Formats: sequence, structure tokens, C-alpha cells
Amino acid sequence: MPRSPAASELAGQMPARLRSPRGPSSSVSNDLAYGRPQSEWDELEDACLEFLIEIAPYRLTTYSDVNEVLVQRTGLAGFEFSQAAGRAAMGHLLGLVADRTFAESGLLISALVKYIHENGPGPGFYAIASDDRHRLLPRTASSMARMDFWARHVSQLQEYYGRRQS
Repeated sequence: MPRSPAASELAGQMPARLRSPRGPSSSVSNDLAYGRPQSEWDELEDACLEFLIEIAPYRLTTYSDVNEVLVQRTGLAGFEFSQAAGRAAMGHLLGLVADRTFAESGLLISALVKYIHENGPGPGFYAIASDDRHRLLPRTASSMARMDFWARHVSQLQEYYGRRQS
């Protein structure tokens, strides 16, 4: 997939400016998170962020497409979505990516990733949006309020990253 110079330039700047050290999480054991060493997570995080920044002004993507792009760009094994651990690992990655850009934009770039046959993100997106750190959405929001929030959030992402690439 060809990359626009503006998107590549932005993505190239993001890791240096936005990388923050990560503390241990419950999914980490023996320096592995979901069976991957930190070096792989760093590579996956950079590739995922670069891809989402590239598409942000123009379109949404799916979990499957993100998985395919990550395999192409990194050469690492993809996530196995038929397994709960594979789905959780993708959610973990999208959480890492969302946290990388949140302080600067106030937005969760992971909102651009949706289910292949549905119009909306997974429950992890809403969990992050309503957690104590982000506080973007009430935990008690109805399904309709969640969808409205997601649609507005996608529009804000497209506007924010569109301005940055202009």
C-alpha cells in the first residue's frame, strides 16, 4: 500500500515524540505479553500507529485489515482471531497505540478500527474511552450513546489528522 509523504513524515515523528515507558501489566509474564517479547510489541505498535495515521483522514479499517498490514510491514506473525488470546492481544496493541497519541490529541486513534461486518468498534474501545485515565464516555452510557460517541470521535479523528497532513 503506497504511503503518502505527509503520513509517513507524521508517523516517523510520532514514535520519538510520543513513546512513553510502559509499566508491567497483568498480561506480562517472563517479559512476554501475549507470548511476544517487548521488542515485537514496539515494532507492532510503531507499524500500527503509522498505518492508522495514514488512513485517519480518509477512512476506517477493520481488525482483520490491521492484522494483515502488520504482517506485511513487520514480517511478524499475525494475531489469531479464532483464539480469545489473539483477539485480546489485538485489543492490547490498540490500547498501546491509543495511549501513545491521546495526550497530544485528546482522541483515541483506535476508534478507526471496527469489526468487519459491523458498524462499530469492539468493547475494548468503549472500555478505554470510559476508564479513569481517559474519561471520555460515561461507564453507564447506553448503546445508542456509545455509537453516537464513536461516530463523533471518528469525525474528530478525521479532522485532526486531516489538518496535520495538510
